Amino acid sequence: MYKRILVPVEHSDADRTIIDHVQALARMCGATLVLVHVADGWAARAYDELGVRDSKEIQEDRAYLDALVTELQGQGFAVESRLAMGDPATEIIRAADTEKADLVAMTTHGHRFVKDILLGATVDKVRHELKVPVLLLQAR
Repeated sequence: MYKRILVPVEHSDADRTIIDHVQALARMCGATLVLVHVADGWAARAYDELGVRDSKEIQEDRAYLDALVTELQGQGFAVESRLAMGDPATEIIRAADTEKADLVAMTTHGHRFVKDILLGATVDKVRHELKVPVLLLQAR
């Protein structure tokens, strides 16, 4: 069914919601988990233009991804990770394409009204632009 599941992580406690949920699905399908974190702070957005390579933000994001990979591999999962820079929605969509994901599994924060307009733009753009299924779970 699913061979490559893209799992965007935001380097927050919300990640446990999707990681815990997607493990059973990946195990059942024998799927590879492809973790992607999109760094979107100042250093990440200036990464190419200014040659910012080793900011504290980027080092912490890489370490976080490495720790998740180690954890999941220790549980027997095939795992890959990608650190992207820029706009989260754009980079998640790009990663789903380049990684040939057949499912994107991510969390949503369930914002309403004004907060949804300001904070829910990533999930909204991803679910409307992707051509593969998107599994959304409300973050705990």
